[in-house]
Amino acid sequence: MTIYLDHAATTPMRPAVVQAFAAALPVVGNPSSIHSQGQAAKRMLEEAREIVAASVGADSVEVTFTSGGTEAINLALKGLYWARNSGSVERRRVLVAQAEHHATIDAVDWMQAHEGAELDWIPVDAFGRIDADYVRTALADDVALVSMLWANNEVGTLQPVTEIAALAAAHGVPVHVDAVSALGYVPIDFHAAGVAALSVSAHKIGGPVGVGALVIARSASVTPLIHGGSQQRARSGTMDAPGAVAFAAAASEATADLAEQAARLTILRDSLIAGVQAAVPEAVLRGDPNDRLPGNAHFTFPGCEGDSLLFLLDVAGFSVSTGSACQAGVPEASHVLLAMGLDEPTARGALRISLGESTTTDEVEQFVAALPRAVEQARSAGYSDRMTVLGRG
Repeated sequence: MTIYLDHAATTPMRPAVVQAFAAALPVVGNPSSIHSQGQAAKRMLEEAREIVAASVGADSVEVTFTSGGTEAINLALKGLYWARNSGSVERRRVLVAQAEHHATIDAVDWMQAHEGAELDWIPVDAFGRIDADYVRTALADDVALVSMLWANNEVGTLQPVTEIAALAAAHGVPVHVDAVSALGYVPIDFHAAGVAALSVSAHKIGGPVGVGALVIARSASVTPLIHGGSQQRARSGTMDAPGAVAFAAAASEATADLAEQAARLTILRDSLIAGVQAAVPEAVLRGDPNDRLPGNAHFTFPGCEGDSLLFLLDVAGFSVSTGSACQAGVPEASHVLLAMGLDEPTARGALRISLGESTTTDEVEQFVAALPRAVEQARSAGYSDRMTVLGRG
């Protein structure tokens, strides 16, 4: 039986979510229809919107449901940028951290190529934390927006969201926060953070794939990506009421016992980190050692290729992640680790182990016991034999 330790990629649907989803799926009626069945579907949708809003400290009117985190991020970045440049004043500069998720990196690259955006890359330190002093210096009247993570999705480091938002507010610059990896693991208060937009996704907290949301402050202006009905603020399209219901069920469960679950995961994570460092003393923990997501443990293993190590652990019955990008079938060193100052050979030896609500102490102990053999085999294989180890030679 495979032990699943890749909750940062997606986490299993909770039983209560499956039940809520299944109950909502047969409900007929378009939420935009004015007949009784349509209005029943709308009530179901709006109740879900209220629950999701409460889970992030927002008002229901501020929640726009999307097809997932990637759409929410694209809507925030492009929508804020277009809105900020809709008048006579041009604001072309976009401040974005070098260690963002690819949903952000690829979106701003597109904006640079097609919309005239000027990308101002915020450096990160050795823990992957963005440089607040750089942001303070870079903010000016020509800045369209700032985008940052609430917590780094690879190395788990928590970011200074409130500090950056306050700096930007002094210049009237909106801030978008990608909180996809943070929701359900650390407390999120949208209003207290003082940001303009916040993106979240259901499948990271035990909800279904294909449902997300962009939380947009009442004071923020976002130009839609999709037109054709204006069913939601900043988004057109028939709304997915069952998906919203499932998202709400997941958000309610994930935040109801957040403090207790975070404490449990922190203990489990620290046990995992100590176990890995004892079993493989050369392993280097990446990200902030303390100020990090409770379920995240990220290491580099000298002399190993991360994808070889991942495959060997998969064969041994453990699902983990390298945390690196893989575009067009070609594995690459993590851009996050490179931004943190690691050289490419070191960055290629990365492994992310992420714990979730269903992870047990026994599973962590089994992983630690299996790790030394996998590391030894990965080192023996070496870079030249990597494709053979992966079964591609």
